[in-house]
Amino acid sequence: MRGLLLLISGLCISTCFGQQLPQYTQWSWHQFASNPAHAGIKQCIDIHTLYRLQWVGFEGAPKSGFATVAIPLSAKRRSYLSARHGMGFRFETDEIGHFSTQRFNVAYAGHFNFNKTDRLSLGIYAGFVQMGYDPDGVLTTAPDPSVQDQGSIFAPDASFGAWYNTENYYVGLTLQNLIPSRWSSIGADARYRFHSILNAGYRLKVNDRVTLLPGVQLKIPPKGPSAVDVALQTDFNNTIGIGAGYRTGDALLLFFQLKLKERFSIGYSFDYTLTPIQLGAKNTHEVSLRFTSCKKRNVSAGSCPLFE
Repeated sequence: MRGLLLLISGLCISTCFGQQLPQYTQWSWHQFASNPAHAGIKQCIDIHTLYRLQWVGFEGAPKSGFATVAIPLSAKRRSYLSARHGMGFRFETDEIGHFSTQRFNVAYAGHFNFNKTDRLSLGIYAGFVQMGYDPDGVLTTAPDPSVQDQGSIFAPDASFGAWYNTENYYVGLTLQNLIPSRWSSIGADARYRFHSILNAGYRLKVNDRVTLLPGVQLKIPPKGPSAVDVALQTDFNNTIGIGAGYRTGDALLLFFQLKLKERFSIGYSFDYTLTPIQLGAKNTHEVSLRFTSCKKRNVSAGSCPLFE
């Protein structure tokens, strides 16, 4: 039992300073993956998928990914202050060493417009999370049943999200792991702990073809230092996006996104690791795909891609 707890603690600390949730470099392109307030925020079906391969070549390194579907329930609004509604689904998987975690959530959100461009959205995720441990390949100097036994934990899961945007900026807040379920088979103090994420971004139109999109995200884990992502993206003609960023104490970030046939887009990001892990592993890669049923609107090429 003690050996299993030490192994979990070591893996969590080495990957994300005690954070129990996967992190994504392309967070600004996939807001619904973390914030349930984005359920049905657009007046069309929106499908996103992403796969993250972290620290390539490092044994037991994290492998994460998700698939989300957001659906509007009431697309038309009688007046600005009357609410629209949306729902969605999220499946997320995360593997670290001999541990694997799967989450499935259903989301509901309400969207309230104060005028044509200013909007407040509130949403909630509800579902379950399962964490499993596979001892295959684990070696100990002395027999330890707590390490050699296969295990699984099943628990409820919930998150709350808030989102506010105008034509030129947004602010988002997510409160995750709202149900502090215990890991009874691991230790008395082992449990899912509360996390929070705060992000914001701004749209700066250079001309009708070029838009600058600076953004920042603050991740606050229950223990250990907070992590900050700072990025600057450039959108060309609402078709090609490129950018660069920095994650404190971790990596330099590069982004690329290409929109295909109006409704499809593909994204790629690269993390250049700055920590000593770089000595034993290569860097981090993310690939994402997106489909939207939204019809192309007659808008300028400089429109913010977050809301189109």
